[in-house]
Amino acid sequence: MKSSIHLALAAGVLLPLSSPVHAQVATDSLTVVTLVEARRLAAAVDPDAVAARGVVETAVWERRTAYTDLFTPNITAGTSYTRFSDPFFNFGTAQLSPSATSATLDARYELFGIGKFTELKRSGASLESAEANETAASFRTAFATDAAYFAVLADDELRRVAADRLGRAEEQFGIARVRVIAGEAIATDSLQLLLEMNRAQLALLRSDSALAVSRLRLGRQIGRSGPVGAAPIDTASPPPLPLTLDEAVAEMRERGPELQAVRAAERSADAVLNAQRGGYLPDITLGATTGAYDSEFFPSALRRSQLAITLSMPIWNGGQRELAVARARADRNLARAERQDRERGAAQLIAEAYHGYQTARAGIELALVGVTVATESYRVQAARHREGATTILDLLEAQVALSEAEATLVQSRYGVRLALAQLEALLGRRILDTPQR
Repeated sequence: MKSSIHLALAAGVLLPLSSPVHAQVATDSLTVVTLVEARRLAAAVDPDAVAARGVVETAVWERRTAYTDLFTPNITAGTSYTRFSDPFFNFGTAQLSPSATSATLDARYELFGIGKFTELKRSGASLESAEANETAASFRTAFATDAAYFAVLADDELRRVAADRLGRAEEQFGIARVRVIAGEAIATDSLQLLLEMNRAQLALLRSDSALAVSRLRLGRQIGRSGPVGAAPIDTASPPPLPLTLDEAVAEMRERGPELQAVRAAERSADAVLNAQRGGYLPDITLGATTGAYDSEFFPSALRRSQLAITLSMPIWNGGQRELAVARARADRNLARAERQDRERGAAQLIAEAYHGYQTARAGIELALVGVTVATESYRVQAARHREGATTILDLLEAQVALSEAEATLVQSRYGVRLALAQLEALLGRRILDTPQR
């Protein structure tokens, strides 16, 4: 039975496995953005970036409120109208009246109290922390955008690699069938190539799926509901980093956005603790009230004004003050521990990104050599197979090696860009430009 199948293949009676239609990703109406545009659009819609800007706006108003409370009094205006069932003595009109009206203006200003100054310090520290977090969030957003952008480019090139693999497999399968029909090769050779062609078709389908998903991911990142393409970038090997590892570690510890954020958070937590401790100190308040009283609107029968100085000394409020201090102290200790942990981990994070860039950059050169060698090896094996001077297994090995070498080159090219983006996010500045092609 098996012999009959082989003979049918050799005679060309049995048709080859119909190749599925290549899954094409529509590009006619596809929106294409550059890396700079993607970063700008993502910064406007990313939830973390939007939340960070909202926190900054709130902190600005907290700061303004603290300054206003330091120099201006609290003023309250009020009016009332009261109707009684029986007439009563209205001290505003000095007569019996069934109704009474009043209009008052009250002002209070804290002459002495640690609360104003601690609140001013706390609001300043809160604003500093919010601004530092906004900077850190912006670079985290940029890194996520770069990752999505480079994923689209890498998947696009990997799809091309898969298509080239399928093209080579189809070409060799056609040659093998001709040789089998001519009696120059056995039928199992065409079966091996048919299997490779099916594997290449499956790899192409997977590449198409990965590209479609990565384009949707980029679209979501920049605020689009559909797929978005990425404009190609220069695939030349990027230059060496303009700073050493030690310089990069020192720079991150000095002004890295993540470290700046946790330090500002610690100062904010410390200011909150001091503000809660201010609840143990007395307050001296100056108050002034002026009012008019009558039986009808607008009251004018009697006017009275008063000026008062009040001293309040907090003694006991059921332990609420102590509870607030304990919570603030715990938050401060947590913020301090996070800051110390980030400072200890700075060298690890920088070294990971720095060496990742160096390794990926060196990998590009090695991958280029690998592609050159694999291309030449495949050319030789294909020529020898046409002449019947090599086995089908050697040809298949050369085909697979070429596809793997091309995929490795693609991964190295975009791996170095991703490592650079991670390093820039840690340092909080652009180190090297990523030119569009």
